[in-house]
Amino acid sequence: MGRWALDVAFVWKAVLTLGLVLLYYCFSIGITFYNKWLTKSFHFPLFMTMLHLAVIFLFSALSRALVQCSSHRARVVLSWADYLRRVAPTALATALDVGLSNWSFLYVTVSLYTMTKSSAVLFILIFSLIFKLEELRAALVLVVLLIAGGLFMFTYKSTQFNVEGFALVLGASFIGGIRWTLTQMLLQKAELGLQNPIDTMFHLQPLMFLGLFPLFAVFEGLHLSTSEKIFRFQDTGLLLRVLGSLFLGGILAFGLGFSEFLLVSRTSSLTLSIAGIFKEVCTLLLAAHLLGDQISLLNWLGFALCLSGISLHVALKALHSRGNPEPLPEASGFCSSPCDS
Repeated sequence: MGRWALDVAFVWKAVLTLGLVLLYYCFSIGITFYNKWLTKSFHFPLFMTMLHLAVIFLFSALSRALVQCSSHRARVVLSWADYLRRVAPTALATALDVGLSNWSFLYVTVSLYTMTKSSAVLFILIFSLIFKLEELRAALVLVVLLIAGGLFMFTYKSTQFNVEGFALVLGASFIGGIRWTLTQMLLQKAELGLQNPIDTMFHLQPLMFLGLFPLFAVFEGLHLSTSEKIFRFQDTGLLLRVLGSLFLGGILAFGLGFSEFLLVSRTSSLTLSIAGIFKEVCTLLLAAHLLGDQISLLNWLGFALCLSGISLHVALKALHSRGNPEPLPEASGFCSSPCDS
């Protein structure tokens, strides 16, 4: 009887984990292809990102209110001093990471975007060393070399390579290294009470919106105000379709952050990291099949080399966590904003 109960518990945990991974895949892969699809007809990615931030803030505020009503416990609200001094740097880095990532979809394919964003692990390691969250080891040098070498092979003589788009994604990956390092430092400050991602999203979105607004005003403000697809609209039906499409992206972004949190809380951050590796493979296969992205044998070898570096990083984190309970910086972490997936 005890053995049967153990088997049932194991099967139930496996089914639950699989379901959470599939939910995470739906939101993560879905928002990547959504961004590419929308930017083909709506050429204002920064405005799109800002609207997504507003939707995420709305849903996180509603979620906080529902949890507070059901638990009868007040949610954390930071003071202005803590908000501006401790949250603002993370919010600005996150806004630039997400904004540049979405901007790049105007120029690059999903496959090049996915591969280049995978290099964020490289920058996370570099900044972890700078902020002394990691110690320099030979294994980490190998991780850096594998990811950097894989990125070079994937972009070398790529038939669909775009310099401007690649620079935007690489810049986003660089800032992403700062973002996730600052995010880890923010979450480790237990006195702030931002361990719950709903609270983190609630506090980050307003500052992210303000941080991205100057970039939007300079590069998109005038064009958006004179475009028939938004401010100079003449067709109300078209306006509603555009706003509906933008609102859908906000729902996907919020769902991604929440699904990552569920996966980590019900399993572990290691499960999320491993799922993230296979997610990259699925994204590239779908991009080649659905969008016709051209990926050569050399590109695939570069991608495999990069994934081997990421896998080594995940394995090192798993070994490190056995002897040290403190978390290492996550390449994906939970998404406290519209994820660049």
